[in-house]
Amino acid sequence: MSASPSGSLWAPALAELERGLLQRDVAARVLLLAAIAGEHVLLLGPPGTAKSELARRLQRLLPGARYFERLLTRFTVPEELFGPLSLRALEEDRYERLTDGYLPAAEVVFLDEVFKANSAILNTLLGLLHERQFDNGSQRLAVPLRCLVGASNEQPQDDSLLAFYDRFLLRVPVLPVDDAHFSQLLTDPPASLVDVPPAAQLAPQQLQALREQAATVALSEPVLSHLMAARQQASQSDHPVSDRRWRQLVALLQVQAASQQAERVQPWDLWLLPFVLASGPAEVPAWREWFLHRVARTEPLPLDGLERAVQAFEQQLDMERRAPADVQDDSAGKLALARAIAGPDAARDDMVRITSQRAERHFSRIHITARVAQCDALLQQLETLHNDTQTLARQIATEARAHAWLPPSWRDTICDEHTARCDRLRSWLQRLHIARDGFAQLPVSAEAPSSDPAPVTWSAH
Repeated sequence: MSASPSGSLWAPALAELERGLLQRDVAARVLLLAAIAGEHVLLLGPPGTAKSELARRLQRLLPGARYFERLLTRFTVPEELFGPLSLRALEEDRYERLTDGYLPAAEVVFLDEVFKANSAILNTLLGLLHERQFDNGSQRLAVPLRCLVGASNEQPQDDSLLAFYDRFLLRVPVLPVDDAHFSQLLTDPPASLVDVPPAAQLAPQQLQALREQAATVALSEPVLSHLMAARQQASQSDHPVSDRRWRQLVALLQVQAASQQAERVQPWDLWLLPFVLASGPAEVPAWREWFLHRVARTEPLPLDGLERAVQAFEQQLDMERRAPADVQDDSAGKLALARAIAGPDAARDDMVRITSQRAERHFSRIHITARVAQCDALLQQLETLHNDTQTLARQIATEARAHAWLPPSWRDTICDEHTARCDRLRSWLQRLHIARDGFAQLPVSAEAPSSDPAPVTWSAH
């Protein structure tokens, strides 16, 4: 529920959209950016997940904006959306509708169960969404529509609805609150209706100025590279992305960058890609992972070989500690005898301890030095990787926190992933330091064979 950084101009609006709602940071940000950019949003999720509440809150952020809302069914008739026929116009042989108070006159529209409408309604909505025009009799009239928010329990399966489905540039899954937030859902008081603070309101002239500024924002080279890779990824799916959608995506990214006073679109702006390129909710996680790996650098590192290396040194140390004394040394027999005759007497206990030490395998200084050197070589490799990983983690955390639109839930996931990676490496370093000290403390004997031991080996896969 945390909003953008306090320095963001849009933080008050985001705070108002999210107020009292759990796990709606993604939907709120997508919705607000869509309204700023003049795009349409489809919220996909079961009933009772605050889809209509988000749309109503969006309208309240736009002072004076006319709002229209309808629940569509297969029995909904065009008059319910576009207005009744004008009787006066019919008397003059004109087929016109009285649109005042209906969808063609609204600036923010919410249509629930949007795919249940009949073909007559959907065909009219197609032109209205894309061209912002409404055919009223013989006239084609411009409509003031800024953002249409559609809601549905699921994406359409009927091919006849795909063209209408494609008119929503942004398609956002809205899921029920997860188990981790369920108690909070039950105990938090419901959000009350309050006046929208002036700082959260979006003035029309402010939005118009931002859109004009967005047209001057360029794409950085890294963003172009990422978009080329994204296009290759999309081309491998069963749902290719149209040229129109790519251009709309770029315009949306430009608006997002301009809202942060940036001169270029930067890689972190690409967090929106999953909601533009995914053909449905099932594809969103894969595109989200694509962004996290390529931009947030959370791709898995090949660390398993290093963990096996640490385990190999631990196992080798355990073997050498448990190794019996040399055959020519009768310390093991003496130890058995000492234990047999040992009693409660402290002096006899000391005899067992001393004899036990003599029964251990003793190693030459060359052997011990070689084992310590082998540990040091791996320690140096681990320490370098750990330092580099920490540096990257700090850099990514700084960049993620600096981006005003990145959802806090995503930012937390990114930071947690990098922290976990650093913790794993730190744990292995600690374990290897313990193994190194163990080798350094092995019993030493000048009589032990003085050749270098075979290197500790491990499988890299």
